[in-house]
Amino acid sequence: MSRLSAKEPFLHPDCEIADSQFGAYVEIGKGSRVAHSTFGDYGYCDRFADIANAQIGKFANIAAFSRIGATDHPLHTATCHHFLYRSDDYWDDADRDEVFFAHRRSRIAYIGHDTWIGAGAMIKPEVTLGDGAVVAAGAIVTKNVDPYTIVAGTPATPIRLRQPREIADRLIALGWWDWSHEALRSALKDFRTLTAEAFLERYER
Repeated sequence: MSRLSAKEPFLHPDCEIADSQFGAYVEIGKGSRVAHSTFGDYGYCDRFADIANAQIGKFANIAAFSRIGATDHPLHTATCHHFLYRSDDYWDDADRDEVFFAHRRSRIAYIGHDTWIGAGAMIKPEVTLGDGAVVAAGAIVTKNVDPYTIVAGTPATPIRLRQPREIADRLIALGWWDWSHEALRSALKDFRTLTAEAFLERYER
């Protein structure tokens, strides 16, 4: 029997999940934290990923110790300390700053379909990774990344295309990530053995 299920995510031990939704065949690695986020079908993260305020596309590949939607502290106030907004942790008669938390949750990071985020990488709030984009290990992504583009460094900058632009555009138009589970299984051999261009030639209508 297959390990993953269309009905519920596969959660490894010690995960912290809050206010999040998961598509079919999703896997969340040991010790990961996912808050206020959605995972598309077939997405997964490896061990100790930290994901908040994010919309994760289908077939996203998120490596260990990566962070998506890393929350910011206020910089315009006299202090940037927790006591400003987690005030109830410090005083019995103080409330949490719910406006601040609502603002944090509104700053969504968008991760496209068939993306790969390397180990220890960080994706900042309100950044969009285009479909097919790749983030190198340890990179810090502060700006949007075009589809099928590989970025690296701190801050991350493009180093090359994953696929030529014409092939990338055709893959996006094909939208294989929306195929049924059965169609994916039927095409599995071709996914494994064909180049992207040959795959397109076989499956484009």
